Amino acid sequence: MLSEQRSASKTMVGFEHVNKIFNPGSVNEVTLFHDFNLELEQGSFVSVVGSNGSGKTTMLNLLCGSLPIDSGKIIVDGQDITNLKEHERSKFIGRVYQNPAFGTCPHLTILENLALADNKGGSFLLQRGVNKRRIDYYKTILEQLHMGLEDKLKIPVKALSGGQRQALALLIATMTPLKLLILDEHTAALDPKSAEIVMELTKKVVEEKHVTTLMVTHNLKFAADYGDRLFMMHRGNVVFDVSGEDKKLISIRDLTNRFDEISIEDGN
Repeated sequence: MLSEQRSASKTMVGFEHVNKIFNPGSVNEVTLFHDFNLELEQGSFVSVVGSNGSGKTTMLNLLCGSLPIDSGKIIVDGQDITNLKEHERSKFIGRVYQNPAFGTCPHLTILENLALADNKGGSFLLQRGVNKRRIDYYKTILEQLHMGLEDKLKIPVKALSGGQRQALALLIATMTPLKLLILDEHTAALDPKSAEIVMELTKKVVEEKHVTTLMVTHNLKFAADYGDRLFMMHRGNVVFDVSGEDKKLISIRDLTNRFDEISIEDGN
């Protein structure tokens, strides 16, 4: 019944009454999420902002399975994934990290990285040769980055610039069919120009693949300019949530004013 209801409402992600306590039973016990509920619509591109400690990254870790929840449920595309391991979730959840080394194998070549991603979820050993048709395919998708990487297939990924590596990490994360794309501060380590390039590439990938996307960022300009929904987190709660036409009108000043309001409410 739950699956039918979610299908009708086109909900892709659901947090249902999720609780998460750190250091339970100790003097350092912290309840970050208490009865946390959240829904993301299928095909939406959602930006998430919030101060350090607000719960943004923890929310991503709970969703991807790198942290367990204490109680509640996490639903993706009508399926209860609460008890799935991180590697099981990675078959349908792609994640791009702030550090591109987490999404690529720096010591392997671009070709080897793409070959590994191409066989995500299957048994694969790097062989001496890769099918020429696949090489031609890799060159084609690399050309779409407009970074000249299609001519550098034999170059180790560690030799690329930060922007090139992050663009490659984004491409790798979305090579196979996904239900959900997680962007975890994926432009934070880049210079402004590279960050803009990666964000435009992100927009292009999300639109072309129609993949539900959840982007955590400290860059308020990117949060305001990209996506069709934005919410702000504070102490494990969503304290501001805007979408649709209202999202198009949001400005950086609106967001900084909201941050200031929260700071005042906290007595800071």
